[in-house]
Amino acid sequence: MAAPVGGRGFVSEINVTPFVDVMLVLLILFMVTAPMMTEGLVVDLPETREVAALPAEDANIVLTVRRDNTLYLDVYQVDLAELETKVKLLVTDQKKQLFLQADKDVPYGLVVNVMGRLRAAGVEKLGVIAVRETVIPDAGAAPRETRR
Repeated sequence: MAAPVGGRGFVSEINVTPFVDVMLVLLILFMVTAPMMTEGLVVDLPETREVAALPAEDANIVLTVRRDNTLYLDVYQVDLAELETKVKLLVTDQKKQLFLQADKDVPYGLVVNVMGRLRAAGVEKLGVIAVRETVIPDAGAAPRETRR
């Protein structure tokens, strides 16, 4: 077998420098874009005293009712007229759990209408999303005495 031009033999080692460069660029892109992908829809949720953590499973779908009365199934906008069909297709038929988050300024009648349509679509269990109530102590109040 003839040696390549230049008198050197074949190199059997892999040059990993370009591979490492590409992987570092991909890692940086992932680190920059990952937080943007977890951003949800902006909703001013009502406050309550007791709040349980939302399950982190993939078997959950969140229905959002925004202040301007628009509806979103996860991040996809859906009309009120087609809500039953979409929920039946995406939630009921796939046996996923549905959570409702509504802006605190949404009219009560709209929330009840949405909940009725969800019930008609076959949703038996509906979780409601809220935020924990922030309790600010009254700075001007005198400390309470304890009696024995």
